[in-house]
Formats: sequence, C-alpha cells, structure tokens
Amino acid sequence: MAGPGRSFFRPLRGVYSTLAARVYLVCCALLLGWALVASGDESMAGVIPFVATIPSSLFLLLALPDGGTVFLGSIVVGALANAFFIDWVARALQRGHRRPDHNAAP
Repeated sequence: MAGPGRSFFRPLRGVYSTLAARVYLVCCALLLGWALVASGDESMAGVIPFVATIPSSLFLLLALPDGGTVFLGSIVVGALANAFFIDWVARALQRGHRRPDHNAAP
C-alpha cells in the first residue's frame, strides 16, 4: 500500500514524456477511432491501426485466441508498447547529443 504522499504511478511519471511518443499515441488513437467509426460488416478499416502498431500488436494477436476484443486489445497494448520503445529511443538519442562538459572536475 502506498503511504501518504506516495503515488502508485510515481515510477511511471516519466513514461511517454517525449513529444515523439505522445504524437505516436495520438496518431494511433485517431486511427483506432476512425477504424471503429468506419468499420462495417465487410470493412478492412481495422487493418490500418493494426499495421500502425506492428510489431507489438502482432505478437499479442498471435499469442491470444481469436475475437474482436482481443484484436482491439492487441492494438491498444501494441500502441502503448511501441510508444514506450519510441520514448526510450528518443531519450537515449537526447542523452547522446549532449555535449560533454570538459571543464568539469573528474
């Protein structure tokens, strides 16, 4: 149990903090919303958000049983996993581009 002043989500505070990860999540949400609105009986609209969240969504879809809820869940979890990876890469690139301080004491 979290004590006073401590949050359960505190370790996740910095996750998805880069602009690239947030833009990716917004694009995935918009694509998923469009697919849900545009989908009909024979529509292939759900393929677009699925392709946008590959490879994470593909692993989940292959591992879980068939069903519409599983398909939707794999897209959502895949988008979150990919955004986490994008955030991690963006932070690593930002750290790599900082100039070292040659005047600092060892």
